[in-house]
Amino acid sequence: MALTFHHTLSNLGAVHLWRESIPGDWLPKVLANLDLMLLDHCHLERKAAASALSLMKYPDLATHARELNAIAQEELEHFNLLLDLLEQRGVAFGVPHPSPWISGLMRFIRKGRREQVIDHLIAASLIEGRSCEKFQVLAKALRNTEPALAGFYANLVASEGSHYAEFWLMACKIDKTEAHNRLDAFLDLDAKLIVQSHELPLLH
Repeated sequence: MALTFHHTLSNLGAVHLWRESIPGDWLPKVLANLDLMLLDHCHLERKAAASALSLMKYPDLATHARELNAIAQEELEHFNLLLDLLEQRGVAFGVPHPSPWISGLMRFIRKGRREQVIDHLIAASLIEGRSCEKFQVLAKALRNTEPALAGFYANLVASEGSHYAEFWLMACKIDKTEAHNRLDAFLDLDAKLIVQSHELPLLH
């Protein structure tokens, strides 16, 4: 299925098409365990900030240091907002559970200077893309029961979509042909990983 923000980003060249939809059991699972999902989301924003900063280690991204820093700062702002939400809901900041989906994407990253940076960018892009998609689903599902939380997720959609596009365009700038080839492989992998069942109420 196409990302719902596809038309907004198509002029940037970000035209990823998912090959598998979000599993039907995901939304009921996280709605029944909202606090645990929020805790997981909080950790993911922290990790996203660290990931954006870690991308600066690649020589091919030296000219993107300011962009990556801006992404990291925005992710940390989201992290702080989620810390506030957890505090308001009386949820302790506990230990995160690893995501099988994210772990699978990260294991697919190749070694080698150019191979690794392109794969790392594509993995980061897809994580942001799936987040954007799921934030829209959550915003709609929570509209009547938790309007403040619904508004919070609706407000995150634009920034996650922007990060999704930025990472993808960085990969294309390094090697457009290779980026498209690897995107094809990553989308196949995503389709296999996202349908793998687990009981954890994780964002991903």
